[in-house]
Amino acid sequence: MSNNRPIVIPWDFSELAEFALQHGEKIAKIVNCDIVLLHIVKRKSDIDSATEKMTEAVEEHFKKYGIKPRFIITEGSIFTDINKIIEQENALFAVMGTHGIKGMQKFTGSWALKVIIGSEAPFIVVQDSPKSDKMSNIVFPVDFKFSEKEKLVWADFLHKYFKCKFHLCYIESSDPLFKKKIAANMITAKKFLSEKNVDFEVVKLNGKSLADESINYADKINADLIMITTTKNISLHDYMLGASEQKMIANEKKIPVMTINPRKDLTKFKGFN
Repeated sequence: MSNNRPIVIPWDFSELAEFALQHGEKIAKIVNCDIVLLHIVKRKSDIDSATEKMTEAVEEHFKKYGIKPRFIITEGSIFTDINKIIEQENALFAVMGTHGIKGMQKFTGSWALKVIIGSEAPFIVVQDSPKSDKMSNIVFPVDFKFSEKEKLVWADFLHKYFKCKFHLCYIESSDPLFKKKIAANMITAKKFLSEKNVDFEVVKLNGKSLADESINYADKINADLIMITTTKNISLHDYMLGASEQKMIANEKKIPVMTINPRKDLTKFKGFN
Protein backbone atom coordinates (compact mmCIF):
# COMPACT_ATOMS: atom_id res chain seq x y z
CA MET A 1 0.00 0.00 0.00
CA SER A 2 2.12 2.83 -1.31
CA ASN A 3 1.13 6.43 -0.71
CA ASN A 4 1.69 7.31 -4.37
CA ARG A 5 -1.57 5.54 -5.23
CA PRO A 6 -4.52 7.94 -5.73
CA ILE A 7 -7.87 8.20 -3.99
CA VAL A 8 -10.77 7.85 -6.45
CA ILE A 9 -13.97 9.81 -5.79
CA PRO A 10 -17.13 9.10 -7.82
CA TRP A 11 -18.37 12.58 -8.80
CA ASP A 12 -21.87 13.70 -9.75
CA PHE A 13 -21.60 17.47 -8.99
CA SER A 14 -23.72 17.07 -5.84
CA GLU A 15 -23.20 18.27 -2.27
CA LEU A 16 -22.52 14.67 -1.26
CA ALA A 17 -19.75 14.42 -3.82
CA GLU A 18 -18.29 17.59 -2.32
CA PHE A 19 -18.41 15.96 1.13
CA ALA A 20 -16.56 12.96 -0.29
CA LEU A 21 -13.94 15.26 -1.81
CA GLN A 22 -13.45 16.99 1.54
CA HIS A 23 -12.87 13.63 3.24
CA GLY A 24 -10.57 12.56 0.42
CA GLU A 25 -8.49 15.71 0.72
CA LYS A 26 -8.27 15.33 4.49
CA ILE A 27 -6.68 11.93 4.01
CA ALA A 28 -4.63 12.84 0.92
CA LYS A 29 -2.87 15.68 2.76
CA ILE A 30 -1.58 13.26 5.39
CA VAL A 31 -0.94 10.27 3.13
CA ASN A 32 0.50 12.52 0.39
CA CYS A 33 -1.40 11.07 -2.55
CA ASP A 34 -3.37 12.39 -5.53
CA ILE A 35 -7.13 12.64 -5.87
CA VAL A 36 -9.00 11.52 -8.99
CA LEU A 37 -12.60 12.60 -9.54
CA LEU A 38 -14.52 10.06 -11.62
CA HIS A 39 -17.63 11.05 -13.58
CA ILE A 40 -19.46 8.41 -15.63
CA VAL A 41 -21.78 9.36 -18.48
CA LYS A 42 -24.31 7.15 -20.23
CA ARG A 43 -23.43 8.24 -23.78
CA LYS A 44 -20.23 9.30 -25.56
CA SER A 45 -22.07 12.38 -26.80
CA ASP A 46 -22.23 13.59 -23.17
CA ILE A 47 -18.46 13.54 -22.62
CA ASP A 48 -17.67 17.00 -24.05
CA SER A 49 -20.31 18.83 -22.00
CA ALA A 50 -19.36 16.86 -18.88
CA THR A 51 -15.69 17.72 -19.43
CA GLU A 52 -16.50 21.41 -19.62
CA LYS A 53 -18.62 21.23 -16.47
CA MET A 54 -15.96 19.23 -14.64
CA THR A 55 -13.21 21.66 -15.63
CA GLU A 56 -15.23 24.52 -14.17
CA ALA A 57 -15.89 22.59 -10.95
CA VAL A 58 -12.21 21.75 -10.50
CA GLU A 59 -11.15 25.36 -11.14
CA GLU A 60 -13.71 26.62 -8.64
CA HIS A 61 -12.48 24.12 -6.07
CA PHE A 62 -8.88 25.21 -6.71
CA LYS A 63 -9.79 28.85 -6.08
CA LYS A 64 -11.48 27.96 -2.78
CA TYR A 65 -9.05 25.43 -1.36
CA GLY A 66 -5.85 25.64 -3.41
CA ILE A 67 -6.14 21.99 -4.46
CA LYS A 68 -6.75 20.88 -8.03
CA PRO A 69 -7.68 17.20 -8.34
CA ARG A 70 -7.39 15.55 -11.71
CA PHE A 71 -10.48 13.98 -13.24
CA ILE A 72 -11.60 11.16 -15.48
CA ILE A 73 -14.79 11.15 -17.53
CA THR A 74 -15.84 7.92 -19.17
CA GLU A 75 -18.88 6.35 -20.78
CA GLY A 76 -20.30 3.37 -18.97
CA SER A 77 -22.17 2.09 -15.92
CA ILE A 78 -21.39 2.84 -12.30
CA PHE A 79 -21.94 -0.85 -11.50
CA THR A 80 -18.87 -1.85 -13.49
CA ASP A 81 -16.85 1.19 -14.47
CA ILE A 82 -16.18 2.68 -11.04
CA ASN A 83 -14.28 -0.45 -10.16
CA LYS A 84 -12.61 -0.60 -13.59
CA ILE A 85 -11.15 2.86 -13.01
CA ILE A 86 -10.15 1.97 -9.45
CA GLU A 87 -8.22 -1.00 -10.84
CA GLN A 88 -6.82 1.00 -13.75
CA GLU A 89 -5.55 3.72 -11.42
CA ASN A 90 -4.29 1.20 -8.85
CA ALA A 91 -6.22 3.31 -6.35
CA LEU A 92 -5.51 3.24 -2.65
CA PHE A 93 -9.26 3.38 -2.03
CA ALA A 94 -12.42 5.21 -3.07
CA VAL A 95 -14.42 7.80 -1.14
CA MET A 96 -18.13 7.96 -1.97
CA GLY A 97 -20.98 10.12 -0.66
CA THR A 98 -24.46 8.80 0.03
CA HIS A 99 -27.76 9.72 1.73
CA GLY A 100 -28.41 6.65 3.89
CA ILE A 101 -30.32 3.65 2.51
CA LYS A 102 -32.47 5.62 0.06
CA GLY A 103 -29.49 7.63 -1.06
CA MET A 104 -27.52 4.46 -1.66
CA GLN A 105 -30.30 3.16 -3.87
CA LYS A 106 -30.53 6.49 -5.68
CA PHE A 107 -26.78 6.63 -6.24
CA THR A 108 -26.63 3.31 -8.03
CA GLY A 109 -30.14 2.99 -9.38
CA SER A 110 -30.37 -0.08 -7.15
CA TRP A 111 -27.88 -0.89 -4.36
CA ALA A 112 -24.62 0.92 -3.58
CA LEU A 113 -23.40 -2.16 -1.76
CA LYS A 114 -23.31 -3.91 -5.11
CA VAL A 115 -20.74 -1.35 -6.30
CA ILE A 116 -18.69 -1.57 -3.13
CA ILE A 117 -18.34 -5.37 -2.97
CA GLY A 118 -17.11 -5.50 -6.56
CA SER A 119 -13.99 -3.49 -5.69
CA GLU A 120 -10.56 -4.81 -4.75
CA ALA A 121 -9.87 -1.47 -3.05
CA PRO A 122 -11.70 -0.36 0.12
CA PHE A 123 -14.47 2.24 -0.02
CA ILE A 124 -14.98 4.99 2.53
CA VAL A 125 -18.65 5.97 2.46
CA VAL A 126 -19.62 9.37 3.90
CA GLN A 127 -22.85 11.23 4.50
CA ASP A 128 -21.57 14.58 5.75
CA SER A 129 -18.51 16.82 5.77
CA PRO A 130 -15.53 15.87 8.00
CA LYS A 131 -15.81 16.73 11.70
CA SER A 132 -12.15 17.73 11.88
CA ASP A 133 -8.83 17.46 10.10
CA LYS A 134 -7.79 14.62 12.41
CA MET A 135 -8.65 10.93 12.55
CA SER A 136 -8.40 10.11 16.24
CA ASN A 137 -10.82 7.27 17.03
CA ILE A 138 -11.80 4.33 14.84
CA VAL A 139 -14.36 1.68 15.79
CA PHE A 140 -13.29 -1.84 14.78
CA PRO A 141 -16.15 -4.37 15.26
CA VAL A 142 -14.94 -7.95 15.80
CA ASP A 143 -17.26 -10.89 15.11
CA PHE A 144 -16.96 -14.65 14.48
CA LYS A 145 -16.15 -14.49 10.76
CA PHE A 146 -12.69 -15.41 9.47
CA SER A 147 -12.90 -12.85 6.65
CA GLU A 148 -11.81 -9.79 8.64
CA LYS A 149 -8.03 -10.25 8.51
CA GLU A 150 -7.48 -7.44 6.01
CA LYS A 151 -8.99 -4.93 8.42
CA LEU A 152 -5.87 -5.38 10.53
CA VAL A 153 -3.64 -4.46 7.60
CA TRP A 154 -5.63 -1.29 7.02
CA ALA A 155 -5.69 -0.49 10.72
CA ASP A 156 -1.89 -0.56 10.65
CA PHE A 157 -1.92 1.67 7.55
CA LEU A 158 -4.23 4.29 9.11
CA HIS A 159 -2.33 4.29 12.40
CA LYS A 160 0.92 4.86 10.53
CA TYR A 161 -0.36 8.15 9.16
CA PHE A 162 -2.95 9.33 11.70
CA LYS A 163 -1.76 7.78 15.00
CA CYS A 164 -5.40 6.96 15.71
CA LYS A 165 -6.78 4.75 18.46
CA PHE A 166 -8.77 1.63 17.59
CA HIS A 167 -11.74 0.43 19.63
CA LEU A 168 -12.11 -3.35 19.22
CA CYS A 169 -15.83 -3.84 19.84
CA TYR A 170 -17.55 -7.19 20.31
CA ILE A 171 -20.71 -8.76 21.69
CA GLU A 172 -20.34 -11.97 23.66
CA SER A 173 -22.29 -14.75 21.97
CA SER A 174 -24.31 -17.36 23.85
CA ASP A 175 -23.39 -19.90 21.16
CA PRO A 176 -20.24 -21.80 22.28
CA LEU A 177 -18.83 -22.08 18.75
CA PHE A 178 -19.37 -18.40 17.89
CA LYS A 179 -18.01 -17.42 21.30
CA LYS A 180 -14.84 -19.41 20.62
CA LYS A 181 -14.39 -17.88 17.15
CA ILE A 182 -14.92 -14.33 18.44
CA ALA A 183 -12.34 -14.95 21.19
CA ALA A 184 -9.84 -16.31 18.63
CA ASN A 185 -10.35 -13.33 16.36
CA MET A 186 -9.89 -10.95 19.27
CA ILE A 187 -6.65 -12.66 20.33
CA THR A 188 -5.28 -12.37 16.80
CA ALA A 189 -6.34 -8.72 16.49
CA LYS A 190 -4.74 -7.78 19.80
CA LYS A 191 -1.53 -9.65 18.93
CA PHE A 192 -1.26 -8.03 15.49
CA LEU A 193 -1.96 -4.49 16.74
CA SER A 194 0.39 -4.88 19.71
CA GLU A 195 3.23 -6.05 17.45
CA LYS A 196 2.63 -3.00 15.22
CA ASN A 197 2.52 -0.66 18.25
CA VAL A 198 -1.02 0.41 17.34
CA ASP A 199 -3.02 2.03 20.14
CA PHE A 200 -6.22 0.09 20.92
CA GLU A 201 -8.70 -0.88 23.60
CA VAL A 202 -11.17 -3.76 23.85
CA VAL A 203 -14.82 -2.80 24.35
CA LYS A 204 -17.52 -5.33 25.27
CA LEU A 205 -20.90 -4.14 24.00
CA ASN A 206 -24.30 -5.14 25.31
CA GLY A 207 -27.13 -6.07 22.96
CA LYS A 208 -27.94 -8.48 20.14
CA SER A 209 -26.80 -6.56 17.06
CA LEU A 210 -23.10 -5.83 16.64
CA ALA A 211 -23.96 -3.39 13.85
CA ASP A 212 -26.42 -1.37 15.97
CA GLU A 213 -24.28 -1.35 19.09
CA SER A 214 -21.10 -0.47 17.20
CA ILE A 215 -22.87 2.51 15.62
CA ASN A 216 -24.15 3.66 19.01
CA TYR A 217 -20.72 3.29 20.57
CA ALA A 218 -19.07 5.14 17.66
CA ASP A 219 -21.52 8.00 18.16
CA LYS A 220 -20.85 8.03 21.92
CA ILE A 221 -17.09 8.44 21.49
CA ASN A 222 -17.45 10.77 18.48
CA ALA A 223 -15.57 8.29 16.28
CA ASP A 224 -14.12 9.44 12.97
CA LEU A 225 -14.62 6.10 11.22
CA ILE A 226 -16.07 2.60 11.51
CA MET A 227 -14.12 -0.19 9.80
CA ILE A 228 -16.04 -3.22 8.49
CA THR A 229 -15.56 -6.10 6.08
CA THR A 230 -18.21 -7.10 3.58
CA THR A 231 -19.71 -10.57 3.50
CA LYS A 232 -18.33 -12.97 0.92
CA ASN A 233 -20.77 -14.03 -1.83
CA ILE A 234 -23.48 -11.66 -0.61
CA SER A 235 -26.82 -12.61 -2.14
CA LEU A 236 -29.70 -10.78 -3.79
CA HIS A 237 -31.72 -11.68 -0.70
CA ASP A 238 -29.25 -9.69 1.42
CA TYR A 239 -29.49 -6.69 -0.89
CA MET A 240 -33.27 -6.61 -0.75
CA LEU A 241 -33.61 -7.05 3.01
CA GLY A 242 -30.59 -5.00 3.97
CA ALA A 243 -27.42 -6.77 5.04
CA SER A 244 -25.69 -5.74 8.26
CA GLU A 245 -23.05 -4.02 6.14
CA GLN A 246 -25.72 -1.84 4.55
CA LYS A 247 -27.02 -0.93 8.01
CA MET A 248 -23.52 0.16 9.00
CA ILE A 249 -22.82 2.07 5.80
CA ALA A 250 -26.15 3.91 5.91
CA ASN A 251 -26.07 4.58 9.66
CA GLU A 252 -28.32 7.37 10.94
CA LYS A 253 -25.44 8.90 12.92
CA LYS A 254 -23.72 9.72 9.61
CA ILE A 255 -20.42 8.28 10.77
CA PRO A 256 -18.05 7.51 7.86
CA VAL A 257 -17.59 3.80 7.21
CA MET A 258 -14.63 2.08 5.60
CA THR A 259 -15.69 -1.12 3.85
CA ILE A 260 -13.06 -3.74 3.05
CA ASN A 261 -13.68 -6.75 0.85
CA PRO A 262 -12.06 -10.00 2.06
CA ARG A 263 -9.15 -11.23 -0.04
CA LYS A 264 -8.18 -14.87 -0.55
CA ASP A 265 -4.45 -14.14 -0.67
CA LEU A 266 -4.22 -12.77 2.88
CA THR A 267 -4.07 -15.92 4.95
CA LYS A 268 -1.06 -15.39 7.19
CA PHE A 269 -3.08 -14.27 10.21
CA LYS A 270 -4.17 -17.71 11.32
CA GLY A 271 -6.48 -16.50 14.07
CA PHE A 272 -8.99 -15.61 11.37
CA ASN A 273 -9.12 -19.12 9.93
